[in-house]
Amino acid sequence: MGQAFRKLFDAFFGNTEMRVVMLGLDAAGKTTILYKLHIGEVLSTVPTIGFNVEKVQYKNVIFTVWDVGGQEKLRPLWRHYFNNTDGLIYVVDSLDRERIGKAKLEFQAIISDPFMLNSVILVFANKQDMKGAMTPMEVCEGLGLYDIKNRRWHIQGTCALRGDGLYEGLDWLAGTLKELKASGRSTSVGTSSF
Repeated sequence: MGQAFRKLFDAFFGNTEMRVVMLGLDAAGKTTILYKLHIGEVLSTVPTIGFNVEKVQYKNVIFTVWDVGGQEKLRPLWRHYFNNTDGLIYVVDSLDRERIGKAKLEFQAIISDPFMLNSVILVFANKQDMKGAMTPMEVCEGLGLYDIKNRRWHIQGTCALRGDGLYEGLDWLAGTLKELKASGRSTSVGTSSF
């Protein structure tokens, strides 16, 4: 009984550590999002060759976030970051209508990988401040999120430069992961959300 209480206490009151991989096509805004969350500032970034990793604390959850480069030649390497991942943050450039099909193909390959089957999914529909950007609902349809069964997922409209929507997304991610951890359930059990 004491062990169960401690697990429940840590899940709701103690610091919980979660491993998250942040992926998406090149120029979606992944690195901008990472550093906006990490230090609260927008840094001048260049295309990521390889990866960036930072610890981001939000409330009482410490996320170790792996931001992996999204250029086409780097995408085959993404799978090397999947093992022991609690959550996926998939970033979509909402302005890039021409590549939503490519974003969908990559997204579907990620969530179908055996190492990612238990990861919860947070999609950031980034660049919502830009005229002509796809709405979160359009991004949702473009990625095929409505077709995902028995997985926890959420889509959040964001503007990385201003920080809009980032913490709302992290709030969902933290709450969902802590709930699943406290209940001892796999992250693959549950319903989707929008």
